[in-house]
Amino acid sequence: MNSLQTNSGHSRRSSDTSQVSELSQQMNSECSQDGQELANNNSNGRDIWQLWGYIMNDWNNQSKKKSTIQDLVRKGIPHHLRGMVWQLLCNAQNSSVRDQYSQFLSQSSVCEKVIKRDIARTYPEHDFFKEKGSPGQEGLFNVMKAYSIYDSEVGYCQGSAFLVGVLLLNMPEEDAFAVFTCLMQDYRLREMYKPTMAELGLCIYQLECMVQELLPELYMHFQSQNYFTSMYASSWFLTLFTSCLPLHIAYRVLDLILLDGIEMIFRISIAILLLCKEDLLRLDMEGLLKYFQKEMPSKCETDPDYLVNLAAQVKYDPKKMKKLAKDYQAVKNKEQEELVELRRLRTENRLLRQRIENLEQESAELADKLIQGQVCRAQEAEDNFVIKRELAASRQQELEVRQELDKALNTITEMKETNSINSSLESQENQQLIESLQEELIAVKLREAENNEEMKILRERINELEEINDRLHELPPDHAVAQLQEELIAVKLREAEANLSIKDLRHKITDLQQMWSEHMSQSHGSNDSSLQNNSQPNSLEANGGSNPSSLSVTSSPLKMLGNAVKRTDHTAEINRLKNEVMSAKLREAEAVAELKELRQKVMELETQIKVSINQIRRQADESNKLKDSYEELIEKERQTQSQLNAEKRHYADLDFQMKEQQMMKRIKELEQTQIVAELKHKISSLEAKIEEHLTITKLNESGSEPENALELQNRMAELQSEMFRLEVTNKKLSTLQNGSGGGGGDNDLIINKRIAQTFTTIGEL
Repeated sequence: MNSLQTNSGHSRRSSDTSQVSELSQQMNSECSQDGQELANNNSNGRDIWQLWGYIMNDWNNQSKKKSTIQDLVRKGIPHHLRGMVWQLLCNAQNSSVRDQYSQFLSQSSVCEKVIKRDIARTYPEHDFFKEKGSPGQEGLFNVMKAYSIYDSEVGYCQGSAFLVGVLLLNMPEEDAFAVFTCLMQDYRLREMYKPTMAELGLCIYQLECMVQELLPELYMHFQSQNYFTSMYASSWFLTLFTSCLPLHIAYRVLDLILLDGIEMIFRISIAILLLCKEDLLRLDMEGLLKYFQKEMPSKCETDPDYLVNLAAQVKYDPKKMKKLAKDYQAVKNKEQEELVELRRLRTENRLLRQRIENLEQESAELADKLIQGQVCRAQEAEDNFVIKRELAASRQQELEVRQELDKALNTITEMKETNSINSSLESQENQQLIESLQEELIAVKLREAENNEEMKILRERINELEEINDRLHELPPDHAVAQLQEELIAVKLREAEANLSIKDLRHKITDLQQMWSEHMSQSHGSNDSSLQNNSQPNSLEANGGSNPSSLSVTSSPLKMLGNAVKRTDHTAEINRLKNEVMSAKLREAEAVAELKELRQKVMELETQIKVSINQIRRQADESNKLKDSYEELIEKERQTQSQLNAEKRHYADLDFQMKEQQMMKRIKELEQTQIVAELKHKISSLEAKIEEHLTITKLNESGSEPENALELQNRMAELQSEMFRLEVTNKKLSTLQNGSGGGGGDNDLIINKRIAQTFTTIGEL
């Protein structure tokens, strides 16, 4: 009996059912004390079912007894009754949305594609949701689609699929849809699943304040490691612990949340942190991330009842939570105002930047204009300096010409004075000749001065054009030969015309030189004859020196000799003037020839400048084309960079999906392990009960057999119902394991063996 009592003491469910034991004591008051304790321990399961059946049948009255229902829920709702009790707790049996479920399924939702994509990620290793097109996946898709149509503002959120999956494991689709709608409407989940997720931020803030108050050491450790509350608690609020805890513990948590509301999430969160506090204080950032994913679920699985009791003892102050909500709203309003102010400042900054850019552009334009004006003024100053220099040179030339003219006038006046003695005829002819020669000389001198000035201007122009041509020749050559042929032909034509004109000038110069040589020979001949005429009077004078009677005769020859000398001087002056006129004409012809050569050179230089300008224009066109191609290449590079960024984001999404699938796979493995552990536990409990009945049978054989006949019959009925339930569970497990690839063959052999032993025991009894 002591061994039986110790074995039965390990069942927490039997130790936590005090009210049920009182009912069993009233039913078995006629038995002995030892037999009464044994009957209480063995009939707890049946009495709990009877008690829950009584409460469910009279729910309207029993729901008012909150303390009784709260104690029963915290001890755990029977698995087969959990779906019906959940509907009663959230008042889903009176919901009107159940009747609209089929109507919602006939409609189409905008979220269907996203729901289909995420269905395979929800409990991917659970047999009920594993295969594509299985009843679990179809039911999950139908419920999520119906709710997205029912509440278009929320639509579909990824975390809600885990909660719907837990509901589908315990009830049909219509009931799951009704319970999920009640959870969204009455338990603040709808605010969490809205696109803004404002309620989730509030819950995270409230939980962080609770951790700071109740667990200051852990809060400081999280702060030192930069591990924020949202990094581990977001999934707790969005999935109600269904994605991070084993299913049997998630069922217990959902029992408490449906009973007490959203505050149980805070209580259970603090309880989990209390349970794992010592381990968490030893971990760094990376260790904390791994711990909440892998080790925390197994830590909570060791003793679920202790976790539930610890959560019930957590201090929760609704008034303080309301105050925290007001503080959070004030902080959010302040952040919103700061965000609006920041946006305004960014807009002003952008406008100021645009204004600065415009001002910089205007200043650059003004600087360019200023520089251009300075360059123009410098060019004008240089031109003025050149003009002044040319003017000074022309004035100097004018002075020289005037001096020469003055000298010529002086000589002419002297010649006029000397020739005034001559006869009127000779004086008139000589005067006309002198005036004509003087006018011609003046005209020749003026033309020579003009030609010299023009030649200077042309030389300066040639120098400028040569400089421009040298600068243009420094540019890279252009290979557009076809375009330059016409320009080259025009240049050659102009060059041929210039050569012809130069040849004509040279012929004229040679003619003038011949005329000049003939004139010089004639002038020398006339001088010789005049000298001979002058020598005859001298000889006469010499002969007449011995004859005195000849003095009167010689006076007239002397006068004639004087006149001849005067005429000789006058002729020499005229010849000199003619020589000067002829030389001036020759110089004029040479200057004209040189002037034409210079003009020809100017034309050549201008032609070269035009060719260079055309080359520059074509090179500018090519540079514009190169700029356009460069801009196209930059645009292509930008597009390639954007595509690369999109591929990186896609790769990050795929990596996140792969990690999520691995996590769901681990969760599924834990669920299978948990189911096998539960079956083993039930089998061990059945074996213990069989041993107890064997012991009771032995005692009855030695003692009062008629007294325990009724008890044996009741025990036989209970064992048969339990065996029937085990057979059904075994069939379900075998079906699920066959669907998953037949990985559970060893478990089937063990369970079948245990069932066979139980049947043998029943036969013996």
